[in-house]
Amino acid sequence: MAEKVHNQGKGHKPKAAADKSGRKPAGALSTRLHAAHPKQQQQGKLQKAQGKERKAGRQQRFTEKSAASAETVKTGDRIVVTIKRIGINGEGVGYYRRKAVFIEGALPNEVVKAKVVKVEPGYLNAEITEIEKRSPQRQDPPCPVYGICGGCQLQHMTYESQLQAKEEIIRESFQRYAKLQELPLRPILGMDNPWGYRNKAQLQAGYDGEDIVAGLYAAGSHRLIDISGCPIQHPVVNHAIEQVKEALEELRIPVYNERTREGAIRTIVARVGQATGHVQLTLITATDRLPDSRRLVEEIRKRLPKVITIAHNIHKGKSPLVFGNKTVVLWGEERLEESLGDVRFALSPRAFFQLNPEQTVKLYNAVQEAAGLSGSELVVDAYCGTGTIGLWLAPFAHEVRGIELIPEAVLDARDNAKSTGVDNARFYEGRAEQLLPEWVGRGIRPDVVVVDPPRTGCERPLLDAIIKAKPQRLVYVSCNPATLAKDCQVLLGGGYRIEWVQPVDMFPQTAHVECCSLLVRKD
Repeated sequence: MAEKVHNQGKGHKPKAAADKSGRKPAGALSTRLHAAHPKQQQQGKLQKAQGKERKAGRQQRFTEKSAASAETVKTGDRIVVTIKRIGINGEGVGYYRRKAVFIEGALPNEVVKAKVVKVEPGYLNAEITEIEKRSPQRQDPPCPVYGICGGCQLQHMTYESQLQAKEEIIRESFQRYAKLQELPLRPILGMDNPWGYRNKAQLQAGYDGEDIVAGLYAAGSHRLIDISGCPIQHPVVNHAIEQVKEALEELRIPVYNERTREGAIRTIVARVGQATGHVQLTLITATDRLPDSRRLVEEIRKRLPKVITIAHNIHKGKSPLVFGNKTVVLWGEERLEESLGDVRFALSPRAFFQLNPEQTVKLYNAVQEAAGLSGSELVVDAYCGTGTIGLWLAPFAHEVRGIELIPEAVLDARDNAKSTGVDNARFYEGRAEQLLPEWVGRGIRPDVVVVDPPRTGCERPLLDAIIKAKPQRLVYVSCNPATLAKDCQVLLGGGYRIEWVQPVDMFPQTAHVECCSLLVRKD
């Protein structure tokens, strides 16, 4: 049987159906009762009432059937949708019978045929089966596993269009969550070359037959997709991963099998210092011992002259975290030297560092502008991580105080301050929502607060603490426009206004966008 295709256009109401003789059904025409015997009149009235009931019943059944056909969409149905915009996760967003439809791979102004794969009360998920009207924004993605590995969402879209879509995502987020129709949004800062920018890869190891592969799991599955020559990874990182795979195969060192729980190597992590070209390698195992580690170190050093660190991290548990708690340097330097502008950093294998240094400089310049420092201010850097933002601002401030929950990151931040020669930045382990009120209670009141939270946004107690501390300027760095807008709504109600929002495209070819927002006190 041919598949039914629902169109998104409004349907017309069918006329009343006629029977085989061409007559309208009973009750469709009004009937005039002539004067008659009272008994006949009573019988006629009864017949008329019964006719009306039959008509009402037919109309109700027709209405219910029409409503069901108009509103009920099932998994597997074929629909036609015009795409209106790009969603926050990079999917095309259209509407079908007053429901939002999310379709991966669809672009604005395209008309697509799609198959419904998920039905929820407020929205549908669908997959493209055919593009009826193609967008001029569409291009062929260069990656052979694009759409499978899940690392990128927008390779099929021209770069200029990606930048426009990300600006629109930010506007829509503030309209929806902060109820702001007019947003002081600056033009997004993009890249001249939006490829090969990622300075670090952490890929799961596995087997394809007898060959060792390293990659990412396909969305919603345990199928490992081999990633060789990823177009958004730095070429040095790609080369390092391939050489490690070949070394493991040559020495017959087994990789970990999640199903059987046998083997050793779980994850291969490679990071390149953009300033030096040096490589830091970390092999994460499910075992306490790395098999044949001495020969493996020799083989990797032979294959990768630029490698300066080969480390072993032990992760035996089932935690979704990539790294375990114990790291041992098998050979080479404890840390990788990196720099942003004039600021130098020393990165341990587990240390967080921005993945796109070129765009990070643009982002931190925006942070510096937003902070508006003259040299007399106290800056509190909440969620400070390894201290990158605080150390960037330190030369322009009287004092910087960074707060971070992860002990290792605090140690890295302190080491980074020493290696950079910064003596007016201090880093504290703890929660910002606890330390900030303590400091204010002791008369240590910040002039500027910088927050750079995870994708989930700031904890509400921290927002409340900031509002009570009343810093003149709040610099909010965000990687999620939705949580940024939600948090800004709280801050707007707490006496702040938004001066400007500066988007920075930290991750071209993906749906992610970074923002630096300046909020100032109204009073």
